[in-house]
Amino acid sequence: MTETTQLAVNGTLMRGLELNDNLVEVGATFLREDTTAAVYRLWTIDDRHPAMIRTTDGTGTSVHLEVWDIPLVGLASVLAKEPAGLTIGKVLLADGSEVLGVVGEPFLVEGQREITEFAGWRAYAAAAEER
Repeated sequence: MTETTQLAVNGTLMRGLELNDNLVEVGATFLREDTTAAVYRLWTIDDRHPAMIRTTDGTGTSVHLEVWDIPLVGLASVLAKEPAGLTIGKVLLADGSEVLGVVGEPFLVEGQREITEFAGWRAYAAAAEER
């Protein structure tokens, strides 16, 4: 039996987006759409992918994301293919539970556009297409 863990993804790893095949190739399965607790801020990194960072100053929002079940043996492979500055950390979900998830390192967002008001990558990408 393969050991798995839950992984929250908030950007291009989501279903139908650019890097989703990285999850599928390691045998990950989609579990559900979910949201984080209202403690995260979100940036676009050169309009290629988002970076989500947890806050402690009360300026966060709930971010829409997907939760996947991923084999532990595939987790390193997925992380290795993520853009520089994205890493795996614990993500606090709206129901108070924690799962592993893709988060940004603080240096990554320096000089980038904050998109927290969109509360998710899909909403930001849709608005960007309308511009």
